[in-house]
Amino acid sequence: MTLELRKRVFELLASRPDERFKARDIAKWICEHYPLEAAEKLETSASVTNQTQLLNQLVAEIGANRPGWEQRYPELRTTEGVRPRLYYWTAKSEAAEVEEAERAGKAPQSELEDPKIREHDLYPMLVDFLLSEQGIRAERIDERRSSNTSGSGGNKWLFPDVVGIEDLTAGLNSEVVSAIRESRDKRLRLWSFEVKMLVNRSNVRETYFQAVSNSSWANLGYLVAAEIEGVNTLKELRILYAMHGIGLIKLDVTNPPESQILIPARERLDLEWAMCSRLADENKDFRSFIKRVRQFFQTGDL
Repeated sequence: MTLELRKRVFELLASRPDERFKARDIAKWICEHYPLEAAEKLETSASVTNQTQLLNQLVAEIGANRPGWEQRYPELRTTEGVRPRLYYWTAKSEAAEVEEAERAGKAPQSELEDPKIREHDLYPMLVDFLLSEQGIRAERIDERRSSNTSGSGGNKWLFPDVVGIEDLTAGLNSEVVSAIRESRDKRLRLWSFEVKMLVNRSNVRETYFQAVSNSSWANLGYLVAAEIEGVNTLKELRILYAMHGIGLIKLDVTNPPESQILIPARERLDLEWAMCSRLADENKDFRSFIKRVRQFFQTGDL
């Protein structure tokens, strides 16, 4: 009785659509539900001698077969960017998944059947991660607080979701800080972040270029995603990074300090002050942010 790995994996995933599983969870399910097939695989293998090794072998085989399975079976999806990878089965198109995630992410909590993470919830998580792990003081930019003097569509892809200030003199000797101030050497970096609930193959280019547009003024720009899914999504993001320099952060919504910078942004040495002026003219939050920048240059305090 040969273990038909693909058949068993798909049997579990298809029977519980949209539910996500680690490869090890799938391997355990196979061993529990098909003990005779698992025992035969263990008995006939020259290198696998116990149950733990069998589970490890199944996990390795699932991972090795994943790229081919995803190419042949569009219903099979996996998360990207962090380990362990999660596997799931869905009849939804990737575009429909994005639409559903964004709709849930923007809906008032009272309208949701089940409590879910909303896009609004991601902003403080990102702010906490940036401060605790990167030493960056960040704040929300609410595009609804914009004057929109350019008319309909004039502010499209203009404002980032979150901006941050990095003090490059933090921790330095006070005399060194004074010397840097007098020399007018670089004392800070400004960061820009575009936040998304889900990035997959259907929206990867649109979301990336939104981050490119929204971050054109800053030293460092990032696309931030709560979920990254689909074969070749990360590959496409790395190709786009090579051309445009916008980085990628995978936001861990269950433990924000464990979020990861998957692709470090490429630094622009100079700020685009003309664009900063445009943003400050249009948006109260960004104007307040620039006041903090001015205060830092004047006093060294954030």
